[in-house]
Amino acid sequence: MNILVIGSGGREHALASKIREQAGCDKLYIIPGNPGTGLIGENVQMNQDDHESILKFALANKIDLTVIGPEKPLIDGLADKMREAGLKVFGPSKKAARIEGEKSFAKHLMKDYKIPTASFEIYNKENYDSAVTYLKKINYPTVIKADGIAAGKGVLIVDSFEDAKEALKECFVNCSFGSAGDKVVIEEFMTGQEASIFAITDGTDFILLPAAQDHKRIFDGDRGKNTGGMGAYAPTPFVNEKIIKDVAAKIVDPTLKALREIGTPFVGCLYCGLMLTDQGPKVVEFNCRFGDPETQVVLPLLKGDFIRLLYSASSGRLEKNSVEYNGGASVSVVIASGGYPDKFEKGKEITGLNKLPENVKVFHAGTKIVDGKILTNGGRVLNVTSFTERNNLPEAKKLAYNAIPQIKFEGMHYRTDISDKALK
Repeated sequence: MNILVIGSGGREHALASKIREQAGCDKLYIIPGNPGTGLIGENVQMNQDDHESILKFALANKIDLTVIGPEKPLIDGLADKMREAGLKVFGPSKKAARIEGEKSFAKHLMKDYKIPTASFEIYNKENYDSAVTYLKKINYPTVIKADGIAAGKGVLIVDSFEDAKEALKECFVNCSFGSAGDKVVIEEFMTGQEASIFAITDGTDFILLPAAQDHKRIFDGDRGKNTGGMGAYAPTPFVNEKIIKDVAAKIVDPTLKALREIGTPFVGCLYCGLMLTDQGPKVVEFNCRFGDPETQVVLPLLKGDFIRLLYSASSGRLEKNSVEYNGGASVSVVIASGGYPDKFEKGKEITGLNKLPENVKVFHAGTKIVDGKILTNGGRVLNVTSFTERNNLPEAKKLAYNAIPQIKFEGMHYRTDISDKALK
């Protein structure tokens, strides 16, 4: 089978790596890819926003399955364009991808179909004064979210009215999140453990992959600004069978049903960002694709035919028994550029990538090759990811962190507490 992966980050490197392992993969192409994907497949230097060129490439190279990694091409309708040409695509339509692209759409959907989530109100830029009045009346902390996509940074947790007013100003006045912040969702602050669960679906049937936990804040102890994710681990020990059944019955199934009923069936990976509250699991957010960096720790925990899973979902006939949990554990630590998520420098040489121990992989998230050297090319640079054959998170953490000192570049920053919530 000829397979095309769209994207250039750590998630896409992890997807490509898992696909490459499978016996059913004949040729693997990645658009545009990165130095890591270039070692396992053929990178094709093409803009992932150039849908017409991607379609022409897929047709010319007889691509049997396209896997779209990032949210932007999905929200922009790449899956629709390729399906219209008769190609198999793992990823939702433009209309279904609104579940991530417009938080207000997702919140209204959950409210209408009684899917558990935080209580909320929605305000447009034009209703700035009304939003401020509302902020005076509510309890704190509270959460303010930019409605559109903001690279994982459009969520602001505020502890007082003054902080909330400033956050609103960032969205509406300073336009810190561009047009994504022209509308905001102000919602109840939920407490509990967070978990990420991927539902692989053909629009009706679905399976849930092992639960992971992301670490959004830049510093240890969940301090500092939100990021795209500073690391993850799986499986999460506090997601038991009862919680899995609740997520399937009360969240995933009714959400897929709701999307079918409004005429936008969802095919692909429905990412469920959850808060495990005293009242049960509630939705923090939905994404229309695999999570990053959760993908990096979930895929190593799967045995079976991953390609068959994706292809059967894309064909409208999900084969639920394609994969199963292999009993292991995984920890992934994001190595970031100094200064991230604020201003940071690129172009720092990375060394030590060829000195990694067994059971540790590095997925490239923000790198480039110049004159044979690997250089930093983003805020999140590398994902140092370990895997143990038994469910032994302490060992998985030790493996990942013991490997990190082998890697060096100027200004590198990482958290030292990835997976500690599980270990405690």
